[in-house]
Amino acid sequence: MAKTPSNMLPLGTPAPKFWLKDTNSNYNYSIEDLRGDKGTLVMFICNHCPYVHHVMDEVIMIANDYRVQGIGIIAISSNDTDKYPQDGPEYMTQFAFENKMDFPYLFDETQETAKAFDAACTPDFYLFDSGDKLVYRGQLDDSRPGNNIPLSGSDLRNAIDGILYNRSIPENQKPSVGCTIKWKAPM
Repeated sequence: MAKTPSNMLPLGTPAPKFWLKDTNSNYNYSIEDLRGDKGTLVMFICNHCPYVHHVMDEVIMIANDYRVQGIGIIAISSNDTDKYPQDGPEYMTQFAFENKMDFPYLFDETQETAKAFDAACTPDFYLFDSGDKLVYRGQLDDSRPGNNIPLSGSDLRNAIDGILYNRSIPENQKPSVGCTIKWKAPM
């Protein structure tokens, strides 16, 4: 389990554009299609990462708590499925079903979306305000597999609450830590 931190895309960055297939519905979506009225959470996850497995229950609770409050929730998998077939679209559908993911789980086959977000690890979290400007990127909370700190989602929840309740969101944010995105070999 290699620990890779987030790259920490600069705050204020506009939400990168994408057009990706949702493995839950088989429809293609853009960020404009899925954005929330008050903000949008984009998560880079994958099916096999132990860091993702560790946080999924809290991720589902966050999605359920905040979608009804106007936050769009989007998950994206960008791993190289030639080398990691367990992260392929058919397995993404199964993973979403098993984890009761009631939000789009998009497949970034070309990895261009992950590159546009400067995503580095799974899980990696990006929160955009209603104007599609980045206000938070970083960790869910301090919990990691094996460190005995209970999951709370506190860092991400505080940032989402900042959007919803017009509170300041600290600029000093801790990077997420997880497995590296499995990049395709350059051609």
